[in-house]
Amino acid sequence: MAVAAKNIPAPDLVPVRRALLSVFDKTGLIDFAKALAAAGVELVSTGGTAKAISDAGLPVRD
Repeated sequence: MAVAAKNIPAPDLVPVRRALLSVFDKTGLIDFAKALAAAGVELVSTGGTAKAISDAGLPVRD
């Protein structure tokens, strides 16, 4: 979370290397997964969520 207020330091940001995605409602999942993949994040998932990501043509570690 970036802080725009003057004289308030922004928190240290930690790069995300891997994301575990597990959702019941798949609405918006693919757009979110595409954004993560475009940022170089490895996608990790199982079951139906992994299948949905894979079916969208995105690499996913099951």
